[in-house]
Amino acid sequence: MEKNNTPTELLRRLCNLIQIGTVTEINGKLARVSTGYNTTTWIQWAVERAGDTRTWLPPSVGEQVIILAPDGELRNAFIAGSLYCDAYDAPGRGAGYHAIYPDGAEFIYSPDDSSLHISGIKTLTISASGEVTVNCAAVTIKAAEQITLDAPEVKCTNQLTTASFSATKGGEMHGNFTGTATFNDVRPDDHDHGGVKSGDDRTKGTK
Repeated sequence: MEKNNTPTELLRRLCNLIQIGTVTEINGKLARVSTGYNTTTWIQWAVERAGDTRTWLPPSVGEQVIILAPDGELRNAFIAGSLYCDAYDAPGRGAGYHAIYPDGAEFIYSPDDSSLHISGIKTLTISASGEVTVNCAAVTIKAAEQITLDAPEVKCTNQLTTASFSATKGGEMHGNFTGTATFNDVRPDDHDHGGVKSGDDRTKGTK
């Protein structure tokens, strides 16, 4: 079928090549965009990766986007990218990376001080079939309720300092210990027994 190449038709196609619009609907991996005078059919949006590595981050209703239309036909259009607008302003002004999600969660990396900040999330799960290694100068973990270490064995290679200690199923202790310890208010290395004679007599109980 021969294309209409009249000046009016060519101008229409030229104007349709690049347009700015607003997302009006989302349906799966397709969206519709209003450009003011026209609303596109269901079209795709450009993604970061779509091969053996795939990413998924759909646009939002009300998001301002750029649409490209090959041959100037809106039925062939796709969303090429997004633009900040009054409804959805830039989340930051610095040189780093700043992402805000609909639930209020934020992911911020600042190259100014090489800091990574994650906030607003409810749960965080990391699953690895091998090892997880963290190398740093110091680690601080604060939990409002408790910290659970669920493993067949927990090793501390150097000094362990704790404000209190409780062992519910017994265990063993080996090594040389310094300092003081009390068991039921009695110090094993510094106590006496009443009601006994001096010399070779023994108290009753464990020898």
